[in-house]
Amino acid sequence: MYGRSIVKWVWLVLILVLVSCSASAPAAQDAAGGEKVTIRMWSHQNSAFNKVNQELIDQFMKENPNIEVKYETFPYDQFIQTLQTSMPAGTEADVIEMFGSWVCNYAEGGRLQEAPADVMSYAEAEKIYFKAPLDGYYCDGKLYGMPNEFNLEYGGALLNPVLYEKAGIPFPPAYKDYNALITDAKKMTAVDNGAMSVAGFHFSGGDALGFILMSGILEQGGNYFADDGQHFNFNSPESLNVIRTLTRYAQEDKVIDPVLFGGDNGLPGAFFNGQVGIGYIGSWAAGVGKVDYPDVKFDYVTLPPMFGSEYKFVADAGWGKVVSVNTKHSAEAWKLQKYLTANRDNALKFNQISGTIPAMKELVENPSEILAVEPWIQATFALLPHGSYLGNVTDRDQLFYEIIAKNLTDALTGTVTPEEAAAKINDEANAMVDAKLGK
Repeated sequence: MYGRSIVKWVWLVLILVLVSCSASAPAAQDAAGGEKVTIRMWSHQNSAFNKVNQELIDQFMKENPNIEVKYETFPYDQFIQTLQTSMPAGTEADVIEMFGSWVCNYAEGGRLQEAPADVMSYAEAEKIYFKAPLDGYYCDGKLYGMPNEFNLEYGGALLNPVLYEKAGIPFPPAYKDYNALITDAKKMTAVDNGAMSVAGFHFSGGDALGFILMSGILEQGGNYFADDGQHFNFNSPESLNVIRTLTRYAQEDKVIDPVLFGGDNGLPGAFFNGQVGIGYIGSWAAGVGKVDYPDVKFDYVTLPPMFGSEYKFVADAGWGKVVSVNTKHSAEAWKLQKYLTANRDNALKFNQISGTIPAMKELVENPSEILAVEPWIQATFALLPHGSYLGNVTDRDQLFYEIIAKNLTDALTGTVTPEEAAAKINDEANAMVDAKLGK
């Protein structure tokens, strides 16, 4: 009797287990293969970026019908403010298009999710991407995303063939050093009624001044970081040499008036309006010219190193995609992130439509497809392997615009001496670092 009861009990348990499993199996199956997940992606408003992102997102959703992506864009200033307020509150999107030079600051604040090992390791990423754009996403030994573009503001210039011809200078030039460039620039510079109407060589943009200073220090074998890797050394002989050289171009050679050719009359607008012979600016400006000034003739070329004979430069990490630490759908978010940045065809499409330089090496090593759409970027290809990420500079925009550009412009106009400018840049940059460190 006892044994027969045990058998009945065992059978009853087995039946209940089977019924339970058969009832719960469909729900598990729906979650894995049928239940729809919604994730959000944010980016700044840029017509070309937004167009290609939306096209790739639509394509992603067709290939992954169980994932819906809501794409939201913001004006640039509002985008920055939204990130700064939403991320501490945990209300940001799952995937964010972020400028690479911001990534480590957000990662240090615990706002970003480290890339899972099955998505991408740094060792794998090193084989795929150029070092300068990649390393902005690599913080304290952890990878937090991947780049879409190589953001290059160094070593390239727009050339105006009309002004070359007017000055009797053969075009296109083949500059081997800056002495020859300044000689031509002086011939193209024009002054009317005591005011400069044509700048022979425009190099005084906010981004250009920062990258010329920092890259010029490297070209001379120096380092703009202090020994602790956090503070700066802008009071070095190498830094002072850069500032003296730029000041000479403005004060003695008189190839640029940084006041008249600043603000709304800066690059690239002044160039395409015929007011600049040589404009030191990133290749993105050539893309602007092709679209917004289709009737203007110009060329985009690589310039020689300003100091020394070897290219050594720093660059921002450029735009790419990261994943929020607060996402409730990590697998889906990283699937989208990788689809947008690591898929070769999608990366190509992003660069073609956005007019940007590829961060992906393979697109430069086999360039026919990208050059068919962006022929002007070919001039940059020889530079790309020589770049490195500018590093964690605490607050990139404050350093470049409020500290370096402001004080260098004062030196170019003669308001302060090069020595005073170097000291002020050094003091203000280190005060910025100390403020962040709470000193």
